[in-house]
Amino acid sequence: MKVSGFTIARNAIRLGYPIEESIRSLLPLVDEMVVAVGDSEDATWELVNGLGDPKITAFRTVWDMTRRGGGVVLAEQTNLALARCTGDWAVYLQTDELLNETEIEGIRAKLRKHLKTAIEGLSFSYLHFYGSYGTIQDNWCRWYRREVRAVKTGIGVVSVGDAAGFKIQRRGGPQRLVRADAGAHVYHYGWVRPPQVMTVKREHVQSFYQAAGPVGEPSNREPAPGLGPYGDLGHLRQFKGSHPALAATLAATQDWTFEPRLEQQPPRWLRYGRLLIDCPRDSLRILVSRILLTWNTHIPSPKLR
Repeated sequence: MKVSGFTIARNAIRLGYPIEESIRSLLPLVDEMVVAVGDSEDATWELVNGLGDPKITAFRTVWDMTRRGGGVVLAEQTNLALARCTGDWAVYLQTDELLNETEIEGIRAKLRKHLKTAIEGLSFSYLHFYGSYGTIQDNWCRWYRREVRAVKTGIGVVSVGDAAGFKIQRRGGPQRLVRADAGAHVYHYGWVRPPQVMTVKREHVQSFYQAAGPVGEPSNREPAPGLGPYGDLGHLRQFKGSHPALAATLAATQDWTFEPRLEQQPPRWLRYGRLLIDCPRDSLRILVSRILLTWNTHIPSPKLR
């Protein structure tokens, strides 16, 4: 079994993405690492090529910013990287996402288990860190809880929408993948930056959804915060687990203060009750998706979308 890793990057340094840590967290799992580096205004290209690992293959791309409406250009760039993957499986991380080294062997076991089955992708649980390395989002209506991050190659799988997920091209158009549970997490640090850097990054991300041009599928990406760099409060909780070792170093050097206002939040049972009332369709969709995922993970056949 050969496993590819792939990602995309553009202006990663200027926007505060932990790109080196992200790539290095994936390297122990993969046999090759494909990195599509866009036309950056910083030293992203030099950083990627300076990592010095023979598994890494970087290539230059040009982002068509007239295609940024709806984040379409992100999926286009992701598909350029996916097309260069030569493994049986391709594992995708965005450059603000990390894997935990303690879960690498478990992921590899799942990839091997489903190599010859009907499974087309593996779904990972998400931890969305917000404001600091000690706080995560806890709102399933506005922050996606799972995403496919490992896909089989050569079967027509493509990145869709704003590169949040993947679908498979079939007769009649793109369809959902047959997914199983990876039994692992993606640690998402997209909203953990100093306030001034966070403001620049937030404005950059918003430009992909406010821009004119073709619009892809509806996004399930995290919402833009309200006022200030960290305005999405009210559904946070303290992180009590362990960071990936590469992120633990970053957490130890955090030099800004974030006030999560946890003491001002209602109890969890009340927050969750309000979420069920406020977004019943999302709650039902998550429940159904989880049932299908559990079935696919534990029942040999048939596989359900």
